Formats: sequence, structure tokens, C-alpha cells
Amino acid sequence: MPAAISLLNVVPDNKKNVITKLLIKLLDRALAIHKLDSLYRELNLHGLDKTTFAKSLLDGLNIQLLGLEELLAKIPKTGPVVIASNHPFGGIEGVFLAWAIEQVRPDIKVMANQGLKIFPELEDYFIFTNPLSENDPKNAPSIRTCLKHVKTGGALLIFPAGRVSYFHKDTQRIADHSWNRLIASIANRTDAFYLPVFVSGFNSPLFYRLGRVYFRLRMLMLPRELVNKRNAKITVTAGEAIAIKHYAKGINTNTQTELFRAQSYLLDPAWQKAWPADPVTQLKPLAVEVNGETILQEVQQLPSEQHLLDHKGLSVYFGYQNQLPNTVNEIARLREMVFREHNEGSGEPLDTDHFDATYTHLFIIKQNTGQIIGAYRMGQTDKLLADGNLENLYLHRMFDFGPNFVNRQQPCLEMGRSFLIPEYQRSFQGLFLLWRGIGAFVCLYPQYRTLYGTVSISKLYDVRSAAIIQQAMVTPTDKVAPRTPFEHNFHPEVQDFARQHGLKEHVTALLKGIEPDGKDVPILLKHYNKLGAVFHCLGIDKSFNDTPGLLLSVDLPNAPEKLLKLYMALNWQEYRDYQP
Repeated sequence: MPAAISLLNVVPDNKKNVITKLLIKLLDRALAIHKLDSLYRELNLHGLDKTTFAKSLLDGLNIQLLGLEELLAKIPKTGPVVIASNHPFGGIEGVFLAWAIEQVRPDIKVMANQGLKIFPELEDYFIFTNPLSENDPKNAPSIRTCLKHVKTGGALLIFPAGRVSYFHKDTQRIADHSWNRLIASIANRTDAFYLPVFVSGFNSPLFYRLGRVYFRLRMLMLPRELVNKRNAKITVTAGEAIAIKHYAKGINTNTQTELFRAQSYLLDPAWQKAWPADPVTQLKPLAVEVNGETILQEVQQLPSEQHLLDHKGLSVYFGYQNQLPNTVNEIARLREMVFREHNEGSGEPLDTDHFDATYTHLFIIKQNTGQIIGAYRMGQTDKLLADGNLENLYLHRMFDFGPNFVNRQQPCLEMGRSFLIPEYQRSFQGLFLLWRGIGAFVCLYPQYRTLYGTVSISKLYDVRSAAIIQQAMVTPTDKVAPRTPFEHNFHPEVQDFARQHGLKEHVTALLKGIEPDGKDVPILLKHYNKLGAVFHCLGIDKSFNDTPGLLLSVDLPNAPEKLLKLYMALNWQEYRDYQP
């Protein structure tokens, strides 16, 4: 009886002769394929269906797969999806990923190298190609088959490197080969979801040493490496399924492919870490709500110029704590309520400090009930720094402002502690009115040409997401530095992508591949970016539950004209052209 597992399975029937069979037999032994054959017979794998074969092979090798539940939960249950993984082992990952994904997607097909033909029972999983010859015309039918499969709503697994990971002399690390742009082409042409996967692990040191001698030896060593995986624990880490629309418009296919590769390496658990434990461990009950009638009574006593505007039953005011003690208390209560939702609360009944007494409070209320729906706290730096004491600035606690930073050069507004109550957080109206209020305020006081402040990066974001935002948005400067910097290192393969291409155009796609609830860049950060903000550094706010804050400044007169018109109405030109 011929060997059940043999290189002979890969040889076409018309080329099988006595000499060929003898040579194949010698190669089977030299490459440890005879050990695979022994395993094949020991486990009675011959003739099994693909699913039973794959599971029996994994069980027979006693391979423990970690992370499968997470992977299965993240695979779209219907519709076109392209799944891509790194290729650390060169064979067994194709078997166990196909078997795992099949539990959610029975339609799974795997674009695989022809070496896996030695397992005839698995052929129904695979669409075979020649990975060592990307331009092989024999690959064309396989590519067409893959494209048709995904176009008709199927699931496709690809190892775009086309070959096993190896030692790269230039970078001095083990990693995948460059990925084939076919992965991006198929995803784009089929409007499929893209799901990045990372498989942790390495082959034996001998495998990498021989591969450095001659690259084709890597392929010949793969059967031996498969047998060597007996009793291994292998971790599979899945990202989130990403709609192709979230990738930058007009992105070059080669760049997109390199981004896909980076998204896989971004998942490597060896380069992930959790946020440090929150300093706030207990939350006290919120303070008692201030009655709306009390708020209405206080705002009615304000000078008329502090009533900035009315819009659809809402009014915007600004004032000071000595004018509005109860209103500022309610603002502080609502701040604490909203910040707790983002893991940023102080844990106290009110989010307040001594700066509430010296800063300006801009807020929106409902005209008929007095309910506050949102607010900003603004520091007028010409007043706060009249005595030259930087301790009067809240953000001085968080950042070391050099003498050339803008807040020490001219009157500015230090913006912070903004919030909208939950029912207005997803509406255009709330943010629009806050900025209409800011526009009206600076038109009254046009000496304020620059706004600066922080956008909080909630710790509900993954640490990697905060690092992506930092790397993508920050323009380094020596004019200001965080007192407690935010620090996180990316996987070297991700760092390489960032150095070559930058991350600014790819933030949304990167975050969508990480954040389980689909979070994108914070809305307020997007808004400041539209205003032309410069982002200086990311620091940890030790006074705000150790929340990361991205320091920015906006040269308001040079913001886009359409936004000046939107927020300053008829006064926009007068403000823009103001000369101190």
C-alpha cells in the first residue's frame, strides 16, 4: 500500500515513473514526510472528511489553540469577507484557521500553496496557487476563483505573504515576506469586509538558519516543522471586521496592502498592554441636581452681553462662578456624570476644583426648563497670567509651557472640561451651539486669536488606539512638553509602516480594526482638526483620573472661512481682520 502522505501526491500522474517514485521516497524521508505519514496512519486520518481530518490532526498533535472564541465572535456571519493572516509556520495555521472559521462560515475557502496537496482530505478547503512565483500564469484561474467566491458573498482566507515567515537580514527580525497586493484588490473589487488575524509563534531555530543559507530550504523544511508542533500552544488574535469604505479614499493598492499587513502585526499580543489601574476606585453618589428654575433665575440676572445667542428653544450664555454659583454647581455635577461614562470621572459628587472660580463658563440651557445640555470651561490667559504665575492655568499641571508657547506670547483662551449630556452627544445641534457660543464670545472679545486646550482620549479606547492617534496627529515641538508623557511602543513592523507612509490618512481604518464597538477618532478631535488645529503632544492628566489629553492650539482667524461664517455669522470678517 503506498504511503498515505507523500510528495508523490503533488506530482501529476503522467510524471509518476519508477525513478520519480524512488526519488520521492528518498525526499519523503529526508524532509520528515515519513513522520507525517506515520502520524497519518496512527490517527487513522485516511479518507476522513476535511473537518474531521483537521480536528483529528490538531488533537493528534495535541495543539492547543488559544483565542478561538474571540476569532469566531468577530467573523461576519454572512456576506463577503476577506480574512488575512501572517504566516509564521507555513502550513498548520492554514489547517487550523480553516477548521475554526468553518464553524462560523461553512463557505470558507483558503488560498493556499500547493504543498498542502500532500493532505488530499483537505483539498476541498483550498484554492491552490504557486506562492514562490507571483507571476505564474497558472495562478490566474485560482485568482478568478477567489474573486468569484467572494463576489457571491463567500468567506476567503489568504496568507498574502505567499510563503512562511523568515529571518530578514535588513531588519534583523523574523517576519512575513511583503504581502501580495491581491489581498487589497479582492477586498476592494468585492466591497468585502476585511478581517486581520495574527498567529503567534515561530518555527525551530534550525529552520531559520537553513533558510538563511538558501531560501528554498524553508519550503523543504515545512513538513518537519509541522511535526515539531506537537504539544504546542498557539495563540490566534483577531481584529475587528473593517468595511472597505473606512480606508482612505483613493489609497494606492500597494499602500493599502502594506496597511493590511501592519494591521495584522498590530494585533501581536506581545506588543499589547492594558491601561494602568485607575487611581479612582470608588465612585461617590452624584450631588443633588440643581433645579432648572434656580438656573433660570441666575441667568436672568446676568448682564445682557453675557447672553450670547438663542437657537430653537436653546440659549447660550457665559458667566462666572461668583455670578452663577448654583449653575456652576450643576455644570460640575453634569461634568462628573458624563465623564464617568468615559472612565474619566473624579469619583467625587461634583467634578470641580478651584479653577472653577477663576475660569469662564460657557453653557447651553433649555429656555423653558433651565436644563443645562452642555458647557465649556474657558481660561482667559491675559487675566489669569496678569501676575505672571503659571500656576493659575489648569493645564500648567499637565504641561510644561515654554516661554515661546502661544499662551505666554499673547491673549488666548484655554479650552477644557467640555461636555454634552448623553441625548445631545450624537446630535449636530449640541456641538454646533457650543461653537456658536465660542464664536460669539470671541467676537465680543476679539483680542483672543488663539484657542488652546486638550482633547481627552478616553481610556475606553485601547492603548494602541491612543498611540495611533498620537503618532498620526502630533507635530513635535520644543515649546511645550507633557509632565507625564503617554508612552507606547508599536510592533517594529507597524513602526516601519508608520515611518514609510505616516498614519494620519489611516487612523480610522486602524482604529476600526482594534475597537470592538467601532469607535473612531473622538468627535471633538475631528472638529479641531477641521479648524486647522496643530497638535503638540499627548500627556497624562494626573488631576483627571490619569486620562490622556492631546494638547492642541487653533489660530482661529485662519480657520477655514466656511467655519468662521458658521460660528461667527455676520461678524466673521470683522473678527478675522481685527488688529490689536
